[in-house]
Amino acid sequence: MTGLTKEEIVRYNRQIIIPEIGEHGQEMLRNSKVLVIGAGGLGSPVLMYLAAAGVGTIGIADSDEVHLSNLQRQILYHTEDITRPKAETAAERISLLNPHVTVEAYPVRFGEVNAAELLTGFDIAVDCTDNFASRYLLSDATLAAGIPMVYGAVGQFMGQVSVFNYKGGPSYRDLYPEETRKAADARPADQGVIGALPGIIGSFQACEVIKIITGAGEVLSGRLLQIDALNLRSEIISF
Repeated sequence: MTGLTKEEIVRYNRQIIIPEIGEHGQEMLRNSKVLVIGAGGLGSPVLMYLAAAGVGTIGIADSDEVHLSNLQRQILYHTEDITRPKAETAAERISLLNPHVTVEAYPVRFGEVNAAELLTGFDIAVDCTDNFASRYLLSDATLAAGIPMVYGAVGQFMGQVSVFNYKGGPSYRDLYPEETRKAADARPADQGVIGALPGIIGSFQACEVIKIITGAGEVLSGRLLQIDALNLRSEIISF
């Protein structure tokens, strides 16, 4: 006997019939708790696909509000949302997409003071931030909490995806030592991004979350997926 309701079986049918997921995997998704840090370009597709997939509890941490310039890539938001808090607005949107998902909005900036508290109770953290400092902090905090971090980054036409702190695997610092951060700090902070790229990378992040929860396939731990959308090239680098 399955623990899924008739409605859940219908809603998630295309996912349940995948052999690597099945009804058991769907129950695992329903019982999981995922914290998404950043509800912008990457956070938008991540949140939408995790909610659609039936992840039981989704946390959203973001202290920013919606700006006009966000709308080119942050597909969760509408023009009338400008000046509204992202965390609360994103929570409303994904609740409409799937009312069976519990959404917890945290309209605060993820930082050293609140990192451990925000991560408490969650099984996975998804990095949808846009700076080295936040990624180092999240990597250290998830390592201390004993949960994996699903990483994504975008710039211009280039995107990256990986999974850190997964079952004793490498951390973000193993891929990017402090020297890398110093070199990055010397470059312009905002290099722009083509609007569709966060959708591509965020979708990969959501897929990795689903794989981690259900045990399906091979997780990107110790491997970095790089995508060049300008020249339609991709590669996986082991580290």
